[in-house]
Amino acid sequence: MQQHDSLDLAALGERYRRGTLRPGQLVAGILERIARRGNDRVWIHRLPRGEIEARAAELERRGPQGLPLYGVPFAIKDNIDLAGHPTTAGCPDFAYVPQASATVVDALLGAGAILIGKTNLDQFAAGLVGVRSPYGVPGNAFDASFVPGGSSSGSALAVAAGLVSFSLGTDTAGSGRVPAAFGNIVGHKPTCGVLSTRGVVPACRSLDCVSIFALNAADAAAVLRVASGFDPADPFSRHAAAPRRAMPRSFAGCRIGVPQRGQLKFFDNPDTPQLFEAALAHFAQLGAGRVEVDFAPFLEVARLLYEGPWVAERYAAIREFIEQRPESLHPVTRAIIGGASRFSAVDSFTALYRLKELQRQTEPVWDAVDILVTPTAGTIYRIAEVEANPVQLNSNLGYYTNFMNLLDLCAIAVPAGFQRDGLPFGVTLIAPAFADQALCVLGESAQRAAGTTMGATGVPLPAAAAARAALMDAIPLAVCGAHMSGLPLNHELVGIGARKLRSCRTAPVYRLVALTDCSPPRPGMVRSGAGAAIEVEIWDVPRAAFGGFVAGIPAPLGIGTVALEDGGQVKGFLCEAHAAQGARDISDLGSWRKFIQGG
Repeated sequence: MQQHDSLDLAALGERYRRGTLRPGQLVAGILERIARRGNDRVWIHRLPRGEIEARAAELERRGPQGLPLYGVPFAIKDNIDLAGHPTTAGCPDFAYVPQASATVVDALLGAGAILIGKTNLDQFAAGLVGVRSPYGVPGNAFDASFVPGGSSSGSALAVAAGLVSFSLGTDTAGSGRVPAAFGNIVGHKPTCGVLSTRGVVPACRSLDCVSIFALNAADAAAVLRVASGFDPADPFSRHAAAPRRAMPRSFAGCRIGVPQRGQLKFFDNPDTPQLFEAALAHFAQLGAGRVEVDFAPFLEVARLLYEGPWVAERYAAIREFIEQRPESLHPVTRAIIGGASRFSAVDSFTALYRLKELQRQTEPVWDAVDILVTPTAGTIYRIAEVEANPVQLNSNLGYYTNFMNLLDLCAIAVPAGFQRDGLPFGVTLIAPAFADQALCVLGESAQRAAGTTMGATGVPLPAAAAARAALMDAIPLAVCGAHMSGLPLNHELVGIGARKLRSCRTAPVYRLVALTDCSPPRPGMVRSGAGAAIEVEIWDVPRAAFGGFVAGIPAPLGIGTVALEDGGQVKGFLCEAHAAQGARDISDLGSWRKFIQGG
């Protein structure tokens, strides 16, 4: 691997396919890059060279078949467990060696990824600055005198510097988004519960989520597909579900909510207001409409996170440790978490009631807009500024982020240009729960519109076609009845982000029967030696949602392989043969639509 070779997934995959790169060569190149940087304070614990090389050799012997992240290097924040290696959460005296890896780490390793090491963070994930670590302060990738953002500082820097393809962070108040903005990379904060938090040191356990840093939105989407999934061992894990309504996958016609002008804050930064307006102008050029929304309820929710009793949840997460060894904590961390003692159980219920009221106040916003767009952070600070005023400046960085998990929203932070001093700026696209894949598609368009390079590598974005192919990781599905456009069950496909590709006909080898005992009535398509060509629609169903959709299909229907008139084959609805016996044969109509129209 050459010094300037990109680690984005499209570039890596192409080199692997051509045979110009092997995992062993990749690992050697990455370790050389890391060595050249010296003590950059990105890492708390790197895996031994021999262990990384053995993993690469294992992958070479096995080959890439069935491994969607074959040979892809990654890092994890050091509050995420890796079996046999220490977890510190940024506190040496807290360190322990877990016997099992976190669920998400197992999923990524199972997909062929190569773990390089564990990264620096604000201690116990308490902070958005990246300076609250006894392991040193990792400087910003563009100017080391500025903060890298936190708490997932090392994870973001490892991606921005081109040391890994992607990394895992955590995000309770913005820790997966602010460092992305300060590193000119993508940070995806998934819907809470979509990625398991088993094996993650909790901050606020009821609000924590594992986040993804990547060089571009398509890569973030690819990692999300692999890492997500219900985990019965995690009490906060959730089954994937459709978003509350169909999400746009293009800015054309997209309704963008923006805080009222008086509610936007840039904290005296002279450049970021214009950069934010420029990003909105790009979206308008792509066809988006701008709607100003009252941001006040969102801001009040944000204040609840650190000014309300949720701080007590941070105390609960490390109660035994902080009570036995308070001197082991960073002074600012100890002051923040120690403040939990002033809240009572009554305070907790009062705040919870207020949160419910604010949740109800924000709900109508999602009837008026498709997504919210805000700056990821209104400004960026020098390390010296933050150390002189650690609490207030950290709070400023959370102005646009702290409300997110309390309102059960998902978000993607994407690059949006540079200040005149060369420091990056980013915006965040926000949507209700389970809109993650749609946000990744919009995030790719937003990042491309900004025209920036990836991280601090100077490498341009992959070709648009490659990104679109990665984002539309979908399974074509033939539907012949109630799921067709305009019919009663079509909303199920639209709700999971499926997209109609075309209308066509099957090969003339099927019988079509009317299953009128179902509600709603639907057809059954049965393979027959001599049959008819049946009208179908082909829909692209996101791979991540396909399993859940299929699980909801009632007997006697199921999914099999359907032969098309043009000689192709796709997955599609078929009917068990026994159910067709005695049912009305409507094969001569060749169409369920004709039947329900009285054909």
